[in-house]
Amino acid sequence: MAADAFEIDIYGKRMQGAIASLKHEFGGLRTGRASASLLDPIMVQVYGQSMPLNQVGTVMVPEARMLAVQVWDKASVGAVEKAIRSSGIGINPVVDGTLIRLPIPEMNEERRRELGKIAAKYTETARIAVRNVRRDAMDELKRLEKASTISEDELKQLSDKVQKLTDKIIAEIDASLAQKEAEIMQI
Repeated sequence: MAADAFEIDIYGKRMQGAIASLKHEFGGLRTGRASASLLDPIMVQVYGQSMPLNQVGTVMVPEARMLAVQVWDKASVGAVEKAIRSSGIGINPVVDGTLIRLPIPEMNEERRRELGKIAAKYTETARIAVRNVRRDAMDELKRLEKASTISEDELKQLSDKVQKLTDKIIAEIDASLAQKEAEIMQI
């Protein structure tokens, strides 16, 4: 069987990467308490490039419902404030020199729904990433079949394996969303 020319594990690892990325994004959706990881997904446009917020300043948690960012370069304060405002996390930054305070709003029903929508958006991005990996795998299989490396039957078998793997990963992504939504709504 020439099907060993196709390594499904490579595509499985790429799909698992989408889950890892989703869980990292969900880590930024801290609901009731301030957490420095809330700001992890935020990218700041400084020095002509996009950089993670934690590479532009120090993120601190001075109290339970407050985050603070000590920006290292005074010229970057405006860019950091803009990035936080446009991130969709629902926090209004208060600038005090090079220190940006971020009061975490009380969780009301509207905020919970908003966080649920953000979680759903992250989930859809992860699903798209998994579907793109599936497409890459299917393209590789078709290429191998066209080159006569695998037979038509092997193409069918391997295509089914790729689809089952995709379905399994999508189910894990959906379960992660359900868990995060439950966490958001119960706080």
